[in-house]
Amino acid sequence: MNITIPDRVVVFDYGEVISRSPSAEDRAALHTVAGGHVDFWASYASHRDVLDAGGMSVPDFWERIAADIGARWSASTIQALWVLDFRSWISVEPGTVDLVAALHAGGTRLAMLSNAGFDYAGPLRRSPMGQYFERVFVSAEMASVKPDPAIYLEVAVKLGITLDQMVFVDNRKENTDAAARLGATVHVFETVSGLDAFLRGLAI
Repeated sequence: MNITIPDRVVVFDYGEVISRSPSAEDRAALHTVAGGHVDFWASYASHRDVLDAGGMSVPDFWERIAADIGARWSASTIQALWVLDFRSWISVEPGTVDLVAALHAGGTRLAMLSNAGFDYAGPLRRSPMGQYFERVFVSAEMASVKPDPAIYLEVAVKLGITLDQMVFVDNRKENTDAAARLGATVHVFETVSGLDAFLRGLAI
């Protein structure tokens, strides 16, 4: 059934809302290719926000991790690490994608706002689901990451709306809280059924 939410723009996070979390198998494969170093994940996490804010290139991200853990990775290993990491996030939560399609079919305006590096911009925009979103905002291109208030304000300006016209869906409460403080209607994603009920509660 189509979902029509008039005079609003529903803005979706990507990771762990539209995509699923990386599987244990994906994470294990990445860790193995990285050499199994005990500090790999801590280093990965410490540089991710800088990457997502556009503060470093994708190759630099992997080089920084290598420097942190004392690894010397060949060009092919860095490429393999990127492929494994990227693939782990290019998954799908089928129920969310179907809700996005139902919103689009109902004439609801849609956008995406993802904390992600430059490498995600093209694939998110050009994937089959990209057709449903009038704008896909990738944080690296905006030099900011959620929950910085500036990122929500920029999205609203580029969509030509006020914050009280934004409906924002994210799996992290700190991100939805930041949007709510600016006046957006928000939903913390936990389950597809919960998201479905929330969206249909806003529909006409």
